[in-house]
Amino acid sequence: MSSEDLIEVEGTVSKVLAGGMFRVEIGEGREVLAYVSGKMRKFFIKIVLGDKVRVALSPYDLTKGRIVFRAK
Repeated sequence: MSSEDLIEVEGTVSKVLAGGMFRVEIGEGREVLAYVSGKMRKFFIKIVLGDKVRVALSPYDLTKGRIVFRAK
């Protein structure tokens, strides 16, 4: 799957879970389960409750995603 196939949405971190997982609210009360992308983990980008993030979702499973960007 190429990066062109991914769906990117913006949301807010609503819950921090164990193991580097997060619940991200993406609007209309919808939440997805997301993890931190490899580059963000490599450069120690910290994500806390309430951060605005960009999540890449697969068109096959819209309930799970990867956090690719953290806004200030």
